[in-house]
Amino acid sequence: MRKTDTKKRLLEATLKLISEKGYMGATTREIALEADVTELTLFRHFGSKERLFKELLGSYTFLPKLKELLPELDSLSLRDALELIATRFLLTLKERKSMVKIMYSEYTTYPENIREVYNKFVQEMRSTLAAYFERLQKRGVLRRNISPGMTARMFLWILLSYFRSEEIMQSTGMKKAVMEKQIREMVDIFMSGTVNDIT
Repeated sequence: MRKTDTKKRLLEATLKLISEKGYMGATTREIALEADVTELTLFRHFGSKERLFKELLGSYTFLPKLKELLPELDSLSLRDALELIATRFLLTLKERKSMVKIMYSEYTTYPENIREVYNKFVQEMRSTLAAYFERLQKRGVLRRNISPGMTARMFLWILLSYFRSEEIMQSTGMKKAVMEKQIREMVDIFMSGTVNDIT
């Protein structure tokens, strides 16, 4: 068995078990059993459950998808780029709904080092999007008097709040046509605000 295959199986087993039991509930023994390897093999590949979780966040979340999207965004209008980011972000959250839901519920019980891993991941996602907004600022697309970091934070927060409301709190599920319409509205509000121009 190739090393990359083993690593992938371990990550997929971790994703499955964390989605079902949360970080605190999924043991390295269970993860190894699910991946059909020994616990020693798990530790040889990752060293610790913490590093396994860090690798999971870096591989199976929106962050790698956002990094892949960046070259494509430069050829799109701002509106189209934001709609594409929003769509991919929400679909990724929907695909990982069980993991997102359980992480929300247990975040405050995480040990400090695990919260730090999670917070660094969130910060990297924000800074990746902020770098895109900064490029737009330099090209004159975005106002110079706004912070790219705050712009990224606000955009992701709007989307995350929408996902929590529709998928987690209400459990109504995001229907494709409705989601597309609401993404257009969210992007429009984000870009234009809510107040008519005052002359």
